[in-house]
Formats: sequence, C-alpha cells, structure tokens
Amino acid sequence: MALRFISQSATRLGSVSHAVLRELADSLLAVAFPSSCLLCRRELKEANWSGVCPDCWESLGPWAGAACSRCGLPIASDQVTQSGSEESGAAASDVWCGQCRAGEYEFDLARSYGVYAGALRAAILQLKFHRRERLGRRLGEALARTWSEIENNIEPRAHEPPLLVPVPLHPSRQRERGFNQAELLAQGLARSLNRGRRGRASEASGTVWQRRVRVEASSLLRARPTLPQAGLSLTGRQENVRGVFEVRHPERLRDRDVVLVDDVMTTGWTASACAGAIKRAGAQQVVVLTLARATPQFPDTAPSPYHEPPVDDSGRQRQ
Repeated sequence: MALRFISQSATRLGSVSHAVLRELADSLLAVAFPSSCLLCRRELKEANWSGVCPDCWESLGPWAGAACSRCGLPIASDQVTQSGSEESGAAASDVWCGQCRAGEYEFDLARSYGVYAGALRAAILQLKFHRRERLGRRLGEALARTWSEIENNIEPRAHEPPLLVPVPLHPSRQRERGFNQAELLAQGLARSLNRGRRGRASEASGTVWQRRVRVEASSLLRARPTLPQAGLSLTGRQENVRGVFEVRHPERLRDRDVVLVDDVMTTGWTASACAGAIKRAGAQQVVVLTLARATPQFPDTAPSPYHEPPVDDSGRQRQ
C-alpha cells in the first residue's frame, strides 16, 4: 500500500513537474521568439530563431541584374551595361562603374547580396534598431551565397581560409547600441562557411582549408567618432572617413586574404577607407561583402508593406 502511494505520488509529481517545465519552456519561447513576423506582422505558424516568416524570407532575394564587375554596383538596365562595354572594349559581363574606372577604391572586389529596398531594407532596420541579434546572424548566412559567386575570383594563399573582419563602430557608439551589426553578420557568414567545409577543397581552386574561417573583430578600429554617412555629400562622405580606421594587431592580418563585412554599402567610401588601413597592415587582398547596396538608381520610395522601425540615428549622432 505504501509503495503504491509512493508510486502514485511520484507519478503525480512527475506529471506536475512536466507540466511546470512545459509551461516554463512555453514562456521562455514566447519571450525568445516573437509571435508575429518582424517584417509583415502576420502570425508565425511555428517558432523560429529569426522571427521572420518563410514568405518574407523568400522575398529577401539576391540581386540578379547587371552590376559593376568590380564593386558590384547594381546597374539599372542591360543597355547601360552594353554602353559601358562599347566605351571600354570589354565584354558586357566585365563592365566597371565610373568610380572603379577612376581607380578610387582601395578594396580589390566588392559585392552586395541585394538592393537596399523592400524586405531587405526592413530586415536591416530591425537588426540595427531593435537589437535582433539572431536575425543578424541568420542574415549573415545569406552572405555565403554571395561569397560562393565570387570565390572563383579570389586566389587563396597558403591553404588559409579568408579572415572575416567586420566594419567597426566607434566604442562609444557600440556601447550605446549594445552590439555591432556588422560583427553579427560576420558571425553568421563564418558559421555558414564552416558548416561541413573544414578539410574540404575550396570550390574555386581545389585548395584545402586547413583551419576554420574565423571572425577577427578586434584588429580594425574606428579611431574617432564620425557623423553617419547618410545625408552627407559625396565629397563629405569621403572626408568623413579619411584616416578614421586603424589596425591594432597588424600581425593578424599580414599576408592574409581579408573579407570586410558590413550591412549596407552606399558610396563605398567607408569600405575603401577600411580596406586601405587593412592593406597598409600587410593584407594581401581585401574583398568587401555587404548585405545590401543603396543606390539612387533603385530608390525605395514606394509605400512599404513591411514593418520598419523608426530610425533612431539623428544627423548629430556619431558612429
């Protein structure tokens, strides 16, 4: 009788404990995962780490049109591409924009996953101004697709994988925001590249990477705060970042292939200033990967169906 009572009590206790644990888990999931999509606000059918519904993820498609073959600037039409080819004598698939033809950039190659508009723009705003860190890492994984498209243009050295360097914020700005969105993207990219990749041959060259791809977030520094690039003239943007970036541990970058990671590229001056500092530290080549490219050729002026949080950066705040 006593054994039966103990057994029944244990069963009840186990059921209660299971119910309590399940309720606790459900509560934690409700806190950790939003119940509605961050972009379209429709109810999520199932919890996911990113907080973005499948339909919105599907709409985060990469840019598939014509682009500058060096900096990746999207070109509005194939006619522009053909016109540039006739002027330069190059093939239509090897056209450079005006700034690249003038040799103004210090990076070797740049690409963006998509255009800064629509769902991609809304996702970036959610990442930057609502601290969606899981979303940032998931978006970083999308950059692996962009990397695979340009890997054939990269000459790997000494069986070493590329070193991922996020564009830094000024320390005061990072303390205020609580994170660096470029670093989150770099972490997601590293995770995607390392997934099943260690010890395998590079698809581009057959070279085997002996070590994992890693993020080097402490070598490149923003030495002084700067005004946000948005709202500045073309010349103002260039002057705003001149001499701003420094390398603290040059030995970590020396003789390495560096992938510079950021969320949005507009004129390219920030990326170019970073690349110049990295190259002066001894890096072999610098490739820029950004999630989006903002360009007046593709203005995002139409009413957006996506939820976009208000931007908290004023023109006087510094980065």
